[in-house]
Amino acid sequence: MNVEEIKKKLENTLTPKRFIHSVNVMKTSVELAAKHGEDAGKATIAGLLHDCARDIKGGGLFEQCERFKVSVDDLGRLQPELLHGPLGAELARSEYGINDEYVLRAIRFHTTGCSNMSLLDKIVFIADCIEPNRSFAGVEEIRRLAYRDIDASIIISLERTIRHVISKGTLIHPDTVDARNHLILCRRSNIYEQKAVF
Repeated sequence: MNVEEIKKKLENTLTPKRFIHSVNVMKTSVELAAKHGEDAGKATIAGLLHDCARDIKGGGLFEQCERFKVSVDDLGRLQPELLHGPLGAELARSEYGINDEYVLRAIRFHTTGCSNMSLLDKIVFIADCIEPNRSFAGVEEIRRLAYRDIDASIIISLERTIRHVISKGTLIHPDTVDARNHLILCRRSNIYEQKAVF
């Protein structure tokens, strides 16, 4: 299935607003890929399909998770919107013919992040946050940073998410905490290595 075929199928599956968002994330992913040296084709597919399961709601979401053997824990039952990444990766494979594990992983973790994110994981994660229709306090700073220091932009985004989740009194996904901690540890490790050289 080529990009235009994927777009056509997505347009018939998603709400108009979600489809526009998906195209915007695709375009932003491609721009970030060009800036950071990632494969544009992989960024195109992962960005376009990242929300392919987002409009599946209610019982249908849990039925699809069961069908595709997507694990649903207590966190997923309480906050089912977190399931659309893992389910989306399975739908991308079965419904859109995507077999590239690198692309599927970026779809899987685009909402929560994860420890040891690949460059493509980072690109799709932050593209979802900063695509042109996103409007929230601080988005311009994150946008600018994403093109200069993608890790720093993700740390800010993750910390913003964690604060928001805490303010709502809901549960923080462990992958989100792991993503933040891993990025911070890597940055500190690089600082220590640079200091050791001098």
